[in-house]
Amino acid sequence: MEGTYLERLGARSKAVGSVLCLGIDPNPATLPEGFSRDVAGIERFALLLVEAASEFAAAVKPNLAFFEAFGSAGWAALERVRAAIPADLPVIADAKRADIDSTTARQVVGYYDSLGVDAVTISPYLGEEAIAAYLERPHRFAYVLCRTSNPGAAELQALAVRAHWADDGALVAPDEPLWARVARRVATWGPGGTAGLVVGATAPEELRVVRSIAPGLAILVPGVGSQGGAIEPVLASGPALAPPAGGRPGGGLVVNVSRGIASAAGASAGGGGASASAASADSAVDLAERLHEAARSWSEKLPVLP
Repeated sequence: MEGTYLERLGARSKAVGSVLCLGIDPNPATLPEGFSRDVAGIERFALLLVEAASEFAAAVKPNLAFFEAFGSAGWAALERVRAAIPADLPVIADAKRADIDSTTARQVVGYYDSLGVDAVTISPYLGEEAIAAYLERPHRFAYVLCRTSNPGAAELQALAVRAHWADDGALVAPDEPLWARVARRVATWGPGGTAGLVVGATAPEELRVVRSIAPGLAILVPGVGSQGGAIEPVLASGPALAPPAGGRPGGGLVVNVSRGIASAAGASAGGGGASASAASADSAVDLAERLHEAARSWSEKLPVLP
């Protein structure tokens, strides 16, 4: 593995001209007709997504829960999907993990070494000490949950945190919501260049403030497309303005699109209500073309800006 994660992400963003992150969330309930509602079906669809859409992506983000739900068979499927992703395409494991340091150390081995992903989404709730193992490797990366895109995010993330003063009387942090304090703390975590933030497109004002608090951190943005987040505020506030992520193609920004691409497959892979056994080669090609075009369209909506 050559270069840091941010260097590899910047190179890929430049190569494809986009900050699109291809989300892989293969839900059995929403697979196109012709795909079995089991582990074989989700693997087949995930591999089709990689084949049809990855050429337009700056990164790819499999959501591990959709594979883990099938136990060991699901994890084996995830490993095969990981192996099919091009070597120059950064892979972000959407795991949302963190634990005490001894547990985290094993998580790191599992994700970085065994599965071979480039980055992982993690929770800040246990503090820097608990997630230090994720941050210590210069060639890997951790996206820390900051202000998420789900409707109930503000229940805890918007709680008011009192100002913090240093022993010498200097103001370390003002009164602010918890998500802002997370951004402020993460900017000081690790050796530098191995931690970024997750901030949802459904919270554009929070994204703007986060960028002012942490001008150099890379940001992963979920929530555009099916969740209703607007693209324009993300492109305006998402790219980093300073090192370590700033100054690179894309500014360390990646914008995840999952259902917005996968839904292009439609309700039927076989056309006209065909069954799995009757699905034709022509219809399979058509399905791949629709996913391909959806990914291309989203990549054009999410360009690398000068």
